[in-house]
Amino acid sequence: MASFNDHDLFSSTSRCVWVNGPVIVGAGPSGLAVGACLKEQGIPFVILEKSDCIASLWQKKTYNRLKLHLPKQFCQLPKFPFPQHYPEYPTKKQFIDYLESYAKRFDINPMFNECVQLAKYDKICKLWRVKTISPNGLEVEYICQWLVVATGENAEKVVPNIEGLKEFGGEVIHACDYKSGEKFSGKKVVVVGCGNSGMEVSLDLCNHNAQTSLVCRSSVHVLPREIFGKSIFELAMLMMKWLPLWLVDKILLILTWFILGNIEKYGLKRPKIGPLELKNTQGKTPVLDIGALEKIRSRKINVVPGIKRFSCGTVELVNGEKLEIDSVLLATGYCSNVPFWLKVRKCSI
Repeated sequence: MASFNDHDLFSSTSRCVWVNGPVIVGAGPSGLAVGACLKEQGIPFVILEKSDCIASLWQKKTYNRLKLHLPKQFCQLPKFPFPQHYPEYPTKKQFIDYLESYAKRFDINPMFNECVQLAKYDKICKLWRVKTISPNGLEVEYICQWLVVATGENAEKVVPNIEGLKEFGGEVIHACDYKSGEKFSGKKVVVVGCGNSGMEVSLDLCNHNAQTSLVCRSSVHVLPREIFGKSIFELAMLMMKWLPLWLVDKILLILTWFILGNIEKYGLKRPKIGPLELKNTQGKTPVLDIGALEKIRSRKINVVPGIKRFSCGTVELVNGEKLEIDSVLLATGYCSNVPFWLKVRKCSI
């Protein structure tokens, strides 16, 4: 929770705006979808976006080769399907173009460069008070009856505190700043994190002739993206209509074993909890393999255990092994920033 004084923040606001409808925080896919549905019902609203564009995470913090991991029918927004000529797994550019078209179709015009500093419900007035600040220092307080939080789970990058990282000396970047493996050709790169981003970035680095080591500190579910020509997500959703979650998990893991084989011998340990239950209980998303596993099998991507410490040009692993490296790429995920600005008694976001 934020530690600032609420009264001081609101009292210093230079301008107040009454919104005769909801205030939506975030102009990503969720915020646009809510806006479109409200628009169709003739309900006024305001979308506040801290960046200068819609879907800023997709536009500014994703790598070039990124595609949707799920088929397009599971990712399209309400009342506006993807163009028919789009492939089953649209590219980053195609998805951004789709979102731009969506905003244009429903005449959605977010208030850009408005970073929410504080949102608090006034119990006396029974209204939400939302304070924003723009890059030029202009402060605005929006007052409304309803607040929609649509900032997603990936607002802020997570940078782990690893011993010696500051003394490493080489390039250290987070996955949100990674675009392509082209500039890493011929270099020794350690990728920290074996989720979907870590796996795909490792694949991209390998395809650009980087000597890639992938740090897999904890267990991870790696699943094929498709089974029997169908998306594994689609198959799971279909089975869950009739079967309990634990049984769907078992079926998915059996099918995965037949398709991918035993991946533990490559250093990728599976969790004891099934992939769907793990997502439900701990929020951990399984990795959908799009080619990295083949590189791991052929040892073109080297899977290594957790990191003990960094030193100048070197990383020491928990098993005592030391690797000389040129660069570190942190695929260590993101977190929500909502608990820092949403002032409620209990905030479990």
